[in-house]
Amino acid sequence: MTPHDLATLHAAAFENTRSWAEAEFADLLGSDFSFVEGDDSGFALGRVIADEAELLTLATLPSLRRQGFARHWLARFEYTAKKRGATTAFLEVAEDNTAAIALYLSAGYAKTGARSNYYTRTDGLHVGALIMAKTLP
Repeated sequence: MTPHDLATLHAAAFENTRSWAEAEFADLLGSDFSFVEGDDSGFALGRVIADEAELLTLATLPSLRRQGFARHWLARFEYTAKKRGATTAFLEVAEDNTAAIALYLSAGYAKTGARSNYYTRTDGLHVGALIMAKTLP
């Protein structure tokens, strides 16, 4: 997937939060630490540094939600992270994103912390983030 593809899909998936620009995706993908798993349905973007993987973003087209795509891309992220040497994975998720939190909990992630006012919605509202982590099997 190109940075343009990722930016377009991210904008569609995150309508009420600032989406990432094509240049941001290009910068991330220019790093040897970062990787993407995805197609035109959605994607997972992550990075592995030492033995720790970070899920930077997970996006699914709104019309394809609740069909298992996010779960698939999350599993692909974990598989690739493990192949790159990660033993643990972590992520941040908006505390009001109940669908994503349910997905991560069902995939074995546990809350390890929180960040207040981490995300800013397009209407100016600030929302906290949960930090979640899991040991990769």
